Amino acid sequence: MANSFRSFLRPGSILLTAVALAGGVIHSAGPAVAHEVRKAVLPLGDGHIAFRPVAGSIFACDAQFAPGGAFRDGPWISGGQWFPDGKVQVEGDVGWPGAQIRIAREGDFRMIIANGLPVNQKTGAYPVAQGSAAYAYDRNPNAIAPQVIRLQLPARPVEAAQPSCVGMGMIGVTLTGVGIFNGLDAGGRDAAAHEIQDHCNGHPERRGQYHYHSWSPCIPDESGAAGQHSDLAGYMLDGFGIYGPMGEGGKRLENSDLDACHGHTHSINWDGQEVVMYHYHFTDEYPYSIGCFKGKPVAVPHMGEGAQGQRPPPPRMPPHMPPPPPPGR
Repeated sequence: MANSFRSFLRPGSILLTAVALAGGVIHSAGPAVAHEVRKAVLPLGDGHIAFRPVAGSIFACDAQFAPGGAFRDGPWISGGQWFPDGKVQVEGDVGWPGAQIRIAREGDFRMIIANGLPVNQKTGAYPVAQGSAAYAYDRNPNAIAPQVIRLQLPARPVEAAQPSCVGMGMIGVTLTGVGIFNGLDAGGRDAAAHEIQDHCNGHPERRGQYHYHSWSPCIPDESGAAGQHSDLAGYMLDGFGIYGPMGEGGKRLENSDLDACHGHTHSINWDGQEVVMYHYHFTDEYPYSIGCFKGKPVAVPHMGEGAQGQRPPPPRMPPHMPPPPPPGR
């Protein structure tokens, strides 16, 4: 059967351009919904980098980090804590009408093709505007640019004999086409706390890839907002799904509810069927998405051999180039 292209749109929904393959399953998504309950104070993740799977830490492939990202801490960081509601945001309301993502089943594989731009979502204006509140802390000079994302993931992923480390760069992708990065900035700090993002908790790295380090209020999650288990938010590079922050019965999950890779096993809806299966969750607290890969991750083109699941030879160029200090510093 030849491939065909379809588009789905309903009032208030996200438009996903999808590839319909033989036996394929097409994903669509509803409107973004913010959850009602979130902790006002979060523990700072700085220093929680491990070189084996440890709950509440990131099992990092990188042993060394380079300067980059925000050059000054804001007042929302205090001691070992940070206050999300006190953090400044990158200003702007930029739409991306050319955003596309295509997701389909093809036999034993799930094919994902995207251009890295957020579907039916507006972002902040990048590079960060000089003189803005964000510019006083993080002078991200990068502009959001289209990417080439082509992934062939296992449709029924299996757990590996041993968890593997996560590298810098894209470790997963949301159903809206946005890359998921781990919870670290270029310097190995808690990215969600230190770096300045827009209203969706996203920003671009030096290649222009817009991405999240943590849960985004712009990721659709109608079920979670309705007091149920969160909806599927995306796929990690080992093929396992990552869901929003609400667990069974609508409980907002914490690190203590999840294993070292930031997931657990119970019955979920997977490709239209109820199956007992391992899956990851976003949480409010660091490491925010995954701490390690439970399955075997696939490689992504621009990251090079060994970028995921193996220790590459450090250091690499940081994804955010450090800006010069402000005058008088």
